[in-house]
Amino acid sequence: MSPRTAPIPDRIDQARANWEREGWVDAAQGMTVVTSVMRAHQILLARVEETLRPWNLSFPRYELLRLLAFSRSGAMPITKASERLQVHVTSVTSAMKRLIDAGLVERRPHPTDGRTTLVEITEAGREVVAQATDALNSGVFADPGIDESDQVALIDAIASLRRTAGDF
Repeated sequence: MSPRTAPIPDRIDQARANWEREGWVDAAQGMTVVTSVMRAHQILLARVEETLRPWNLSFPRYELLRLLAFSRSGAMPITKASERLQVHVTSVTSAMKRLIDAGLVERRPHPTDGRTTLVEITEAGREVVAQATDALNSGVFADPGIDESDQVALIDAIASLRRTAGDF
């Protein structure tokens, strides 16, 4: 079998051409934007997950650990973690359970509000999140795969989308 010599076609460009051929010209660019962002998400998530694999962390579990490590006390109510991470409480609870099983966080009652449960990072959790952060910083965040000016433009474009959606 001979090696592939033709460049790999851009499947999203092909989809755009299909959209335009079907007469959906007004929607073709928007479809390209949405599909491109979704594909970029898949690419970046795969890099992040691969980097976190040595610590048996998913990105949501890493985010919860990092949030707790950033907090003054290392603990916060589950509902507050949910709000800060912008995910449903059940997602935080699921991540928390896996982190409890790994000995990286603990669940404890709130000292003054008996209705509230706190999630608190353990010393082992602090060590793991520090190591994982170093790996993410050097392996993904320092070089996400696009040049600096494109990073700034992408941040601005996504901020515009988020603002329009009422995210902030």
